Amino acid sequence: MSTSSHHPQGLLFADALQQQIRQRFLNVEHDHRGRERLYFDNAGGSFRLKAAVERFVQIDAIPDNAERIHDIAEELKTIQARAVDDVRVILNAQGGSVYASLTASGAMFDMVRAIAENVPGTNMVTTALEHPSSFDAMSMYAQRLGRELRVAKSNPATGGVDVEEIVRLIDADTVLLNVIYASNISGAKLDIEEIVRRARAVKPDLYIVVDAVQHAPHGLIDLQKTPIDGINIAPYKFFGCRGSGIAWVSDRAAVLPHHKLGGKPPDFWDLGSSAPWQFAVLTEIVDYVCWIGRQFSAASDRRTLFAAGIEHIELHERALLARLLDGSEAVPGLRRMDGVQVFLDHGDLTKRDLIIGIGFDALDYTQAVQAYAQRGVTVYERVASSIYSKRMLESFGLEGAVRISPLHCHTMADVDRFLRITQELAAGQR
Repeated sequence: MSTSSHHPQGLLFADALQQQIRQRFLNVEHDHRGRERLYFDNAGGSFRLKAAVERFVQIDAIPDNAERIHDIAEELKTIQARAVDDVRVILNAQGGSVYASLTASGAMFDMVRAIAENVPGTNMVTTALEHPSSFDAMSMYAQRLGRELRVAKSNPATGGVDVEEIVRLIDADTVLLNVIYASNISGAKLDIEEIVRRARAVKPDLYIVVDAVQHAPHGLIDLQKTPIDGINIAPYKFFGCRGSGIAWVSDRAAVLPHHKLGGKPPDFWDLGSSAPWQFAVLTEIVDYVCWIGRQFSAASDRRTLFAAGIEHIELHERALLARLLDGSEAVPGLRRMDGVQVFLDHGDLTKRDLIIGIGFDALDYTQAVQAYAQRGVTVYERVASSIYSKRMLESFGLEGAVRISPLHCHTMADVDRFLRITQELAAGQR
């Protein structure tokens, strides 16, 4: 049993460690213009690690081409090789191929295309909660190749998708199952381990691809427990830098026909010269999580340290989630605040990442976001007019939501400040 499961209401970092964590990030207390701000939109972006930004600048300034034989080229090759190993650390993956794309969305389209175009079958399965990069890729290739697209419905009670709802759509003719790890509207985590186990019980050689962009910075991924064929992450949502998407594909998926220079090995997926900074930044991310892990584990291997670090990130964020929902004697939580509705409020916090959707009785979602901004708080309106929200919201029967997504570098004081501002907005409605 993981450390995380022992603390259903979460566990905060010690104050001294929390202060050190906070100091490792940029723009936590102020925006880049120096204005005081609470940035609670980390599901749309993420605070940047100082070390990641510094490493980006350092490595991107190097003019050398890695595909040479001199010492600096060899250094760049070593940076890339280490980061490829670190992707496997994050995922607990063995074998397969790692490749860097401009975005995680681009990587998703690449993986879906390779499988859809080369694996026989009559249908493809996904869920209503997918990011457009997954859902639209599935829809495009299903239509182009004459396959039926089967879409699992969401569960408004949990904010996720039930295992049974997905598995019932799979049969011997299913080409591909594409499923999100955690909803970027409700924060609900799907039971990927059970989904994979039961889906493969129906079709043992089923290809499965997972979108882990939302979940990877907030919880542990273990491909030894969830053997799949493709997964993507976005370093910019994982404390890193924009302009990079990272994907892993299994040994069998890696050799499916895909866009590739003819002279490269069959399992090679990069096109052109990858930017070395992409890999250097990813290693900084893993270094940081392992540093947290060292505060709780005496282990020496990198995966164990990473697992300890990400589990304690999850615990701290769960404690923040509990405080947001339930509040304290000093300030009521969102669940008890007059004039505020909490959407998709599943009570088991172990099944949720740090995302909350709320609404106000007398403020529409855009008005609420603007009112927060006037008070130095950045949140995000999820509304049905947005291509990034419409399908998911409609599946829940919602017109919209104000999405709140802090990060583990936030404190209880930050949460309490947010709750007081929310209380002020709610009182102003009446």
